Amino acid sequence: MSAGPDKALVFAAGLGTRMRPITLSLPKPLVRVGGKAMIDHMLDRLEEAGVKEAVVNVHWLADQIEDHLRDRAAPHIKISDERDLLLDQGGGIVKVLDEFGGKPFFICNTDALWIDEPESQVARLARAWDGAKMDVLLLLADRSKSLGVEGRGDFFRDAQGRLSRPAPGEEAPFVYTGVGIIKSSLFEGCPLEPFRLAPFFFAAAERGRLYGLPLKARWLHVGAPDVIEQAEKVYRAAVV
Repeated sequence: MSAGPDKALVFAAGLGTRMRPITLSLPKPLVRVGGKAMIDHMLDRLEEAGVKEAVVNVHWLADQIEDHLRDRAAPHIKISDERDLLLDQGGGIVKVLDEFGGKPFFICNTDALWIDEPESQVARLARAWDGAKMDVLLLLADRSKSLGVEGRGDFFRDAQGRLSRPAPGEEAPFVYTGVGIIKSSLFEGCPLEPFRLAPFFFAAAERGRLYGLPLKARWLHVGAPDVIEQAEKVYRAAVV
């Protein structure tokens, strides 16, 4: 089993349309839950897991995110500027691929929250990474126990941890939390243009090289305004 990554790409460039009207004037990564901006929850988890450098892409209200992160010491922050063209997650990876030196790296959304107790879930993910058999390793949540989850679920997981997609009309028990580890080599030769990341997951599943690790915590998907107060209640209950 290979060592986990020490670098991450944090996706902070999105428009946050489902979070409007809040995100008309405040970028979604800076929405506060539990007394802290969502991007700081994620960066704190990366720091605790030993990540040394985080590339953060920016587009919508980019100046606010840059200002917020300016004084952060750890992990070391590098900004990927997508002000001129929003590249989606796939293109966002291609833009900064050289930063990872051909090695695997963490991918992280900023609306994926949970309360780490008693152990770091990102560190668990790093320990589970095995590049010999995996192209992608995703942190998963139990759909039935998660907050802010819609739809029929993303994946089934077999006894070895391999993931497969549900058939049309079928419901799956696990959802992708927005945090994972992925190989740089998957993106070599890809064009610098907007494209989605999900097809890379699905292609890895077809090869039998997409794996998942269930989260040992309740996942809070804070993707819409009405979920913010629900997430706050979870945090308040956790500190009582």
